[in-house]
Amino acid sequence: MAHSLFPSCTCCHKFGAHFFRWTLLIAGLLLAHALPVVRAEDVDFQEQVAPILTLRCLTCHSESTVEGGLNLTHRAALLAGGDTGPALVAGKPDESHLFKRIVAGEMPPTENGISQKLSAEEIAVLRLWIESGSPWPEELTLNPFATTSDVRAGLDWWSLQPVQRPEVPEVNAGNRVQNPIDAFILARLEEHAMAMAPPVGRRKLIRRVYFDLLGLPPTPEQSDAFVADESPKSYERLIDKLLSSKHYGERWARFWLDVVRYAESSGYERDHPKPNIWRYRDWVIRAFNDDMPYDRFVAEQLAGDEVPWRDEQTVIATGMIRAGTWNDEPNDPADYLYERLEDMVHVSSSAFLGLTVKCARCHDHKFDPIRQTDYYRLASFFWAGYIGQSHHGGPSTEQLGFDVFGWTDKSSVPEPFCLLIKGDRHRPGAVVEPGFLSAIPELDRPLYSPPAGSKTSHRRLQFAHWITEKRNPLTARVLVNRLWQHHFGKAIVRSPNNFGFKSDPPTHPQLLDWLAAEFMDGDWKIKRLHKLIMMSSVYRQASIHPEQDSYVDMDFENRRFWRQNRRRLDAEALRDAMLEVSGQLNRSVGGRSFYPRASSEALEGLSNKGNAWGRSSLSDRCRRSIYMVTRRSRLLPLMTTFDFSDTTLPCAKRDVTTVAPQALAMMNNHFVHAQSTALAQRLEADRGDDVEAQVIRAWRLVLGRLPSPKERSGAMEHLAQQHNHFAAMLSEQTASGGGDQVLKPRDGLRLWLRADQ
Repeated sequence: MAHSLFPSCTCCHKFGAHFFRWTLLIAGLLLAHALPVVRAEDVDFQEQVAPILTLRCLTCHSESTVEGGLNLTHRAALLAGGDTGPALVAGKPDESHLFKRIVAGEMPPTENGISQKLSAEEIAVLRLWIESGSPWPEELTLNPFATTSDVRAGLDWWSLQPVQRPEVPEVNAGNRVQNPIDAFILARLEEHAMAMAPPVGRRKLIRRVYFDLLGLPPTPEQSDAFVADESPKSYERLIDKLLSSKHYGERWARFWLDVVRYAESSGYERDHPKPNIWRYRDWVIRAFNDDMPYDRFVAEQLAGDEVPWRDEQTVIATGMIRAGTWNDEPNDPADYLYERLEDMVHVSSSAFLGLTVKCARCHDHKFDPIRQTDYYRLASFFWAGYIGQSHHGGPSTEQLGFDVFGWTDKSSVPEPFCLLIKGDRHRPGAVVEPGFLSAIPELDRPLYSPPAGSKTSHRRLQFAHWITEKRNPLTARVLVNRLWQHHFGKAIVRSPNNFGFKSDPPTHPQLLDWLAAEFMDGDWKIKRLHKLIMMSSVYRQASIHPEQDSYVDMDFENRRFWRQNRRRLDAEALRDAMLEVSGQLNRSVGGRSFYPRASSEALEGLSNKGNAWGRSSLSDRCRRSIYMVTRRSRLLPLMTTFDFSDTTLPCAKRDVTTVAPQALAMMNNHFVHAQSTALAQRLEADRGDDVEAQVIRAWRLVLGRLPSPKERSGAMEHLAQQHNHFAAMLSEQTASGGGDQVLKPRDGLRLWLRADQ
């Protein structure tokens, strides 16, 4: 027998239907009473209407993006309407074209298959606003970038606010405070009932400092001397000594070269070498060694051809602008010109400002308060000097005045530069004058004309001065964040090239601002900031904490810096350390790059294979890794295996991986074999036939410490096995050849190593 909610008679069916309708009606009335009642006299334009228009409409209908000819940023433009005529009839919502499309769900349009339709309450607010005559405060223009919402940053975003030196907090653990940096870190830890890790031992500390500042390990003798020196100033003297070393610049220049996507070839199919660009690399090394103030460091790279002290070195510095990829055979050269401009805008804005301005090439930035016009204002700084395809995508030696790989303007009066609608070269918009980011309105100012007789526009120089204006909220924050990153393995803002809406918020915003203020007040000197960071207790912490297990549960990523982060050596430090401990390192500074040994298999697939790779002497191949040729089409496999940077785009943070090919490279790579052989010979020369002394010496050279008893006995046992193994192999070879040479076990390994060279 079938069952139903109601009896089967006709009258009861009617009753059931009526009951269902009444239930829906009562529920609707109850729901209506549950919602806030919107009345015309309660509608406030700035509080209720403006947020709807700003967040839901201005993405497509603002002054910089006028879809359908409709601009909704001010009342006159709204009443004027767009391509289909008036958008709004005051007092008559049902006759207003815009309102009807909103009610129909056509506006805002569906995005990625997801409806963006306004809520019933939003629609009710707009209806009552129009019915009341659509009042709009006089002179008010809506700014889609004014305030931060849940989908995008506004002009009130943290990184766009002025840098203000905060008060140094008071903490309970005053005995750990070496300088204000510690106070900021401890204040955060004490909020969570946490403490710093104890200080690291002196032998580990000197190794940390050497790798941080020089990218090389200390010798056993240097470690011993530091451990034995108990004077209060010994650590400070160590830092001063290493900061004054000529090898400091080699270490820290490499980090900057990553940020500016440096390589020595153009990429693409033929991957042409960039002539003399190695001189830009040497300029960066020299700038760090000389402690060049950062404001000058910026000015020479962006406008070394325009600075008052212009010389060959400052023009070399402009090689940064041209260090990116360059296609010598683009499908459409006119289109490719704008690709090159995008690269220049991207590297300058991400390196110096920590913003992804290139995202606004085709439209207003989706997440940050960067207008499309901002992109073209910055691009115009480089448009003035775009040379086209004349000489590897840039000016010739004659135009520069020196035999260098740099940049300069074509003339002092550039051609007009137009915004491209949707980024399309075939849809030019209005002419855009050069200017600065509208997201920092207090620094906006007109550009001055170039001096009489100038051969350049002086636009890039003004851009550099705007970047290093002390009121610019981004520049100092971005740079001190980079320094912190390379001293701790993790930055305060862990997305170092992006301080926008999609960034990782700063772990310690007050510390970031204190460091930025200190950096600027210290005349933009980088070495001073190194020392400040490295003298702190937080830097000198051990990497293991007594409360490790419980602290990991509270702060797995160590965002509060309760211990020092353990870090792997990067590709350059690993290779350089192998050369150092093997005794083969050539410490000569500067000059042309060397070609490392590369197998024929590694060169397969290259165009012009015969000239694709050069040859360098053994001595040159033992130079530091920063002087190794970086060909975009063929980076050395050993380096890429250990996470060498991507050279096609700015790289602020390298990948850090642990993968099987790394172990295989350390066992099979010919360079590793060569250094292993050299180390064995060094140990033999240092300690003679004393095997135990050789083992101890090896541990001290390679790991900077003594082997444990278990490590010592295990190493000696393994060494004896290898001696016997190779001696047996060589004896068999001698016997099969008819010889009668008798080999001792030690001779077997020694001869085998020499044969393998």
